[in-house]
Amino acid sequence: MLRRTFLGLLGTAGATAAISTPAVAGGKEFAPHPDTLGVLFDATRCIGCRKCEAACNEVNNLPAPDKKFDDLTVLDQKRRTDDKTLTVVNKYQGKGGPVFRKSQCNHCLEPACASACFVKAFKKLSNGAVEYDASVCVGCRYCMVACPFEIPAYEYDEPLTPRVMKCTMCAPRLAEGKLPGCVEQCPKEALTIGLRKDIIKIARERIRKYPERYVDHIYGENEMGGTSWMYISGEPFSEIGMREDLGTTSAPELTSGALAAVPIVVGLWPVLLGGIYAVSKRKDKIANDERVAAVKDALAKAGAEAEKKLSEELGKAEVANKRRIEVEVKKAVEEALSAKDEEPASGEEEA
Repeated sequence: MLRRTFLGLLGTAGATAAISTPAVAGGKEFAPHPDTLGVLFDATRCIGCRKCEAACNEVNNLPAPDKKFDDLTVLDQKRRTDDKTLTVVNKYQGKGGPVFRKSQCNHCLEPACASACFVKAFKKLSNGAVEYDASVCVGCRYCMVACPFEIPAYEYDEPLTPRVMKCTMCAPRLAEGKLPGCVEQCPKEALTIGLRKDIIKIARERIRKYPERYVDHIYGENEMGGTSWMYISGEPFSEIGMREDLGTTSAPELTSGALAAVPIVVGLWPVLLGGIYAVSKRKDKIANDERVAAVKDALAKAGAEAEKKLSEELGKAEVANKRRIEVEVKKAVEEALSAKDEEPASGEEEA
């Protein structure tokens, strides 16, 4: 069940065949899958090297960060995932020194993001990953509000085709029989991947074998209905920045009663948001047309001003040229008259 045995596990469990098969998603019900994968993060093994961040950045073709991945000074401040950083490692002060925790999408078994998304842009795959389809997303960002872990991030600086960004559990790599980038690069095996049911057994065995090292709890086994990404720690989970007030009820269960009581709202909500989206797009188009018209008007005015100024300058040049010619003519006449005055009279020459 270590990282290096993952490929063999896939073959024996038949998980590879199920990797691209979506589980029931996009509504309030999510059918469990017996072969869903899970990842275990062991906070007692993490050394805060940020190699998982570097691997995530590389495999997802993300922009280079402002500070290099070997610059560990970034750990001195709390960070969260964003549209260009799909996983981050944060440092916390534990009883015996610094403790590190990796943060990314937890890939809930019954995702709040998928439950809140009325266009079904989010789907829970049978391999454990929560997949996002940007082609159907309308940018309502309800997923960001719904997520109890504050993970989905929006590309606010992308004007044309903004997306909701989050960890994909490297689903494309899983489909090729590869490990997630972060799991593959972790030098201390703080990350372990396998069938979720077996990952839970591994976590329980570590806690049983080293009770003095671990808190007796697997975070994500039952929180919010369970997650595919789970944690064990030597510190209380609240001390390493994790919520302990979520309970075990999944997001669809929490919202199903209220939504069932107002089916008309549920039915009209997509229409309403679709209308808002269309109006927003129309406003954007009008604003863009106005900007184009303003630019054309400005260019026309600038051209007219340039022509006027050129005409004025040419006029000035013409006047100046005429004056120069007049001065030259006057000077020539004066020189001619002066020369004539200096000529001797005819009588004087004969004398």
